[in-house]
Amino acid sequence: MVKYLNRRKMLAIGASALAATKIPGLALAKQADGSFELRAAKNPKKLAGSNFAASDLWLYNGESPGPEIRLKQGQRAQIRFINELDQPTSVHWHGIRIDNAMDGVSGLTQDPVAPGGTFDYDFVVPDSGTFWYHAHHSSWEQVARGLYGPLIVEEANPVVDRRHDFTLVIDDWRLADNGDLHLPSFGSLMDWSHAGRLGNWLTVNGQSQPRFQLNAGENYRLRLINASNARILKIDLKAMDAELLGTDGFLFKKPRTAPSGHVDIAPAQRLDLLINPQRPDNNSQVFPLQEISAGEPLKIADFVVANSKTTRQIKPTILPQNDIEPASIGDAIRVPLLMTGGAMGQLDNITYQGNLLERSDLQRTKQLWAFNGTANLAGSPLFAVKRGQSVVLEAENQTAWPHAMHIHGHHFQILSRNGVHLQNKDWRDTFIIDRDEKVVVAFVADNPGKWLLHCHMLEHAAAGMRTRFDVA
Repeated sequence: MVKYLNRRKMLAIGASALAATKIPGLALAKQADGSFELRAAKNPKKLAGSNFAASDLWLYNGESPGPEIRLKQGQRAQIRFINELDQPTSVHWHGIRIDNAMDGVSGLTQDPVAPGGTFDYDFVVPDSGTFWYHAHHSSWEQVARGLYGPLIVEEANPVVDRRHDFTLVIDDWRLADNGDLHLPSFGSLMDWSHAGRLGNWLTVNGQSQPRFQLNAGENYRLRLINASNARILKIDLKAMDAELLGTDGFLFKKPRTAPSGHVDIAPAQRLDLLINPQRPDNNSQVFPLQEISAGEPLKIADFVVANSKTTRQIKPTILPQNDIEPASIGDAIRVPLLMTGGAMGQLDNITYQGNLLERSDLQRTKQLWAFNGTANLAGSPLFAVKRGQSVVLEAENQTAWPHAMHIHGHHFQILSRNGVHLQNKDWRDTFIIDRDEKVVVAFVADNPGKWLLHCHMLEHAAAGMRTRFDVA
């Protein structure tokens, strides 16, 4: 049996991995024709430290995470994608209300980009916020190998200036005992039928427990992106004295605190935080970014705070808003979405490619989950509506596992959980639904095209939790 790097070993290595450093500022180089080039290729990288083996990762422009693409709200993005891998791939611009032909879903909105091929993505970013991009062909493998990066769209009047605006991409990797990416477990039936591919090694911006420099008394915006295949991160806000600015790219009307002192971020979700570190008593102080899902806090990054000449800045009280229309509930169509299957779940009555699967078919097809009894993109859409129709999606999770449900091309509001109406109906593109939970969301289907709706636990999506809806 392969032995994985354990929690204690991770802490020991990471604590001495890096001296204090500034947040890296990443950007794509602009080409002569005004476009950007994004290349997917194999690149070796040591994830667990210099004393461990290098992994053959698949990266954009040789970086982990891929280069930060930073645009202004309303700006046109022209990105020439070049595939230097030995298998097809595509790029999805997650959270952007984008033209359907540019959404990057292999097999639905475009053909996959063949090895050696190119594809020109050309779209306008209508909303400001924290977004990201990632592979959308065999995502369960390609994202886990490193094919993702941040996409930041700046407001006309940003909350903080660029020097105080930090992007933190968090990922969990599954490493073998020598520190190498564990390849034999890709496609594991255990992962596909249970929680998904959970890693054992956390990185922030591709580094193990990095240390970042801050000045006391100054406002900082932290943009957290969960790039994990399947892990729901529980971020400790008390340790940072952080306030919430927004979720999934859309800012709240004003900053708020989390009553529980922590917040969950599912795979593909983003979280914007505001911190204003206190002036240290001595020359500097250190506070951690902690993940606490296992009960025992796991430090995944440090912030080193130094005194500065800046007087304590006033925190913003009003945040810029994106222009988006809420659903008209009285005129909405209601769409049920029943989730079944998986280990310890209902594995009978699953239809795949028009055939009812027998128990003996499950291991062969690896189709282990279903929406409304159907696995993996039925011939007809879950629903079809005219542009401008309000939709209420009533999701019910009858499986033994949580799921992170992502709706392409749209943002929605969560109306209720288990019949309890939510006071804050925040805008999202991905929502967590726990086992035995019912979640109701609403949105206006105002973006024409064929749109994917799937679980962003990427193994769950590959194993059946994908469907689509059509907007005429």
